[in-house]
This record gives sequence, C-alpha cells and structure tokens, in this order.
Amino acid sequence: MRWLTLYLRSRRVPIALATAGGCTVLMWSLWSVFSDDRTVAVPMVVLTLLLMVAALTATLGGPDDALDKTAAFSWPSRRIAHLLAAFLIVAVVLLATMATGARFGPAWLVVRDAAGLLGLTALCAATMGTARAWFLPLGWTLVAIITPLSDPLAGRILTWQAQAPDDTAAAMTAGLLAFGGLVAYAVAGPARSAPAEAAQH
Repeated sequence: MRWLTLYLRSRRVPIALATAGGCTVLMWSLWSVFSDDRTVAVPMVVLTLLLMVAALTATLGGPDDALDKTAAFSWPSRRIAHLLAAFLIVAVVLLATMATGARFGPAWLVVRDAAGLLGLTALCAATMGTARAWFLPLGWTLVAIITPLSDPLAGRILTWQAQAPDDTAAAMTAGLLAFGGLVAYAVAGPARSAPAEAAQH
C-alpha cells in the first residue's frame, strides 16, 4: 500500500497543473473566439482564477494523513513554499496572456484575487480538509460575480473578488484572507480526512 500512496501523491500535482492549464486555455480560447475585445471582462478573469485555484486545491493534501502530520519533515516551510508556488503558477500563467489577443487583467486584479482565493482555499483546507476546501471559494466567488456590490463598504468587502483593481476594501480583504490562510495552513496543515474520505483516496 505504501507504493500506492506514493504513486497517488506523485500523480496529484501533474494532474492538477494540467487541469489548471487546461482551464486557462479553454477560457482564453472562448474569449478569443467569441469576443472582439482584447481585454477580458472582469467576471471571466475572476472565474478563470477560481477554476485554476480549485484545480490546485487537490495538491494541498496527500492521501496519507499520517505522513502529513509527521514531525519528520519541516512542514510549515514546505507548506508556505507550496502555497507561494501555487500563487506564482496562477499569476504568471494569467499575466502571460497580457501579450496575447485575449488579455486576462489588469495585473493587480489577478494578483489580488489569486492571493485571496488561495488564502481562502488554504484556510478551508486547514479547517475542513482538502476534499471540501474549494466549496466556500466557489460559492462565495460565484455570488460575488453575479451580484457585485459597489456600496456600502460591507458590500465591497463581501464581493471583494469582483471589485475594481484599485478598491482598497477588496485589497485589504484579499490580503487578510491570504495571510490568514497561509498561517493556518502552514501551522496546522490540511485537516484530517474522515474515514470514508480516506478510503476514497
């Protein structure tokens, strides 16, 4: 069984990366074919970010809970590096489209939402487990895209993902989520799976 665990762990990252890349290519292609505007609409940018983060969620935990909790590794530093790598992957891939016919931007919107969504996902992974970590980011972001609130302040905080790049409240919210998720995930790691979920892994 040990070899199976290691095999699953080794395959999880390439599959997640391929899925995230595939989502980006799909959204880029759809915008390129069906729109004459080179600048991608904000809801489409946010949705693409969400899909990429959801795809990378699978890499936040492994099939072996005991290994994830062992003191044999310096887990906090590894987890921090893991989240930073995920952030760079999402941000760099989308920002690379700025040189193409379908631009996913502005740059600060991509950076803000990538950091905030990854932080929120990491926070959920630390509290609810990796299998459910994408539920809250998905629901919250879809509501924010459908009903973005520009006023009052509480509305801009609640729909931070869809706010303008220069919105201070949205930036602060994303920053708090990014920091909180980074700390919670680095310290606690992914929550242990329930027996039924562990069997499925």
